[in-house]
Amino acid sequence: MTNERGGLGGGGVVVDHQQRNNNNNNKNGTFHRPKFASFLTSSDPNPILHVFQEDDDVVLLQPSPTNNVRKSSASSAATSPRHYHTTTTTSSTPTTTGCNTPTSGEASPYLLSPWNNNNVINHPSPYTKSPWITMPPPYSVDDSLASNGLIGSIVREEGHIYSLAASGDLLYTGSDSKNIRVWKNLKEFSGFKSNSGLVKAIVIYNSRIFTGHQDGKIRVWRISTKNPSIHKRVGSLPTLKDFLRSSVNPKNYVEVRRKKNVLRIKHFDTVSCLSLNEEQGLLYSGSWDKTLKVWRISDLKCLESFNAHDDAINAVVSGFDSFVFTGSADGTVKVWRRELQGKRTQHFLVQVLLKQENAVTALAVNSEANVVYCGSSDGLVNFWEREKHLSHGGILRGHKMAVLCLASAGSLVFSGSADKNICVWRKEGNGVHSCLAVLTGHTGPVKCLAVTQDHESDQKTDQRWIVYSGSLDKSVKVWRVSDHAPDMRCFKSPAHSGRSIQI
Repeated sequence: MTNERGGLGGGGVVVDHQQRNNNNNNKNGTFHRPKFASFLTSSDPNPILHVFQEDDDVVLLQPSPTNNVRKSSASSAATSPRHYHTTTTTSSTPTTTGCNTPTSGEASPYLLSPWNNNNVINHPSPYTKSPWITMPPPYSVDDSLASNGLIGSIVREEGHIYSLAASGDLLYTGSDSKNIRVWKNLKEFSGFKSNSGLVKAIVIYNSRIFTGHQDGKIRVWRISTKNPSIHKRVGSLPTLKDFLRSSVNPKNYVEVRRKKNVLRIKHFDTVSCLSLNEEQGLLYSGSWDKTLKVWRISDLKCLESFNAHDDAINAVVSGFDSFVFTGSADGTVKVWRRELQGKRTQHFLVQVLLKQENAVTALAVNSEANVVYCGSSDGLVNFWEREKHLSHGGILRGHKMAVLCLASAGSLVFSGSADKNICVWRKEGNGVHSCLAVLTGHTGPVKCLAVTQDHESDQKTDQRWIVYSGSLDKSVKVWRVSDHAPDMRCFKSPAHSGRSIQI
């Protein structure tokens, strides 16, 4: 399992669950828990005890006078949460390593399990040397910096990093300190805070920022036109108008606990993921309450709410052809299509791409190539390609522990894992994927990723990307990654003997 909600099958990582029990237990009764709930523990130091509390005053955060950027070095102060602690000794020096062909059985569920700590000791990471880049110590940043590699580290000792969003030269980070901080050119630019709810997701739409929180709320912020460092909260979802409109109809209520009803338009558990459909002006929110909700951005109205899965939703992404993809702790990936029903909008289930015992923890879409990627708690990345219909394309095997996040940019796909590494994959022709490199340096699980275009690169000859990785080691690392890499070895995927996957 991962820090998302998920099952134990195949070995997973256990975090974020005591807070779910706190959110869902009260003296009137207990919300139904899956049978594996007794195995779950918490990684959050400040679990939310009351889900539906009123918002406190918004506090504008002032940038710290100290320099929070450590260029080209891992944080020596950051420590891995106890749930990921092993007896292995890892280097504090960030490196970029190449991918070697896995040995047979390396991706077995037992060996992928984070509880198999002896496996980490007896089978050290095969990613030891890189044909892609070599940077001798002390990794100083100067004019001779290689075109690929670590640019710098952002460290602020206030909480684990759970969410990232990048827009232009600004980076937004969310943590379990409940702060949203804004960074510009690796320096703290501004920040804002709502005194309620760990920040699980951030998306940006023009001058508005939407944040999903552990307390079940989606908060909306607007950037000041006079001073871009000021962010003002303009509301939360659902809005008061939605409440008034829906409260008059008993059908709009759903029972979530014994003797306790809530409006269907309101999430009653953690908002775990957000996704934008900018063309149609829609915001999608997925929650551990198993529901998917659709919001119209122009007036912040809730257009639709429905039960999408049998367990917590961990990922949602709006993709090509009006498709919306959802991934859940129930082990499924579902495809939904939006259709207009008169003046109303409704989503219909089109296809179930995956059914497995392991929790689905992350999704990403390559809209240009019509490919969807799925990461799960067994450490694997499945992908599907669309020609006439979506068909399974193969499996990317690069991690020894749960995949926690995915991001897609151009022909590249990035996967972050509880094994503290980031795999860089490039899509070739005919479903073949090359593993260009493995980015290492984090001392805790990689929880979130964001990618923007490197505008200093020559897009015709060498497309480069700026990659931000947020970790439970309380740091954000900034990388420069190129589309180009040396030739890699090729092996046949065990799951698809007729197709080659480069790694």
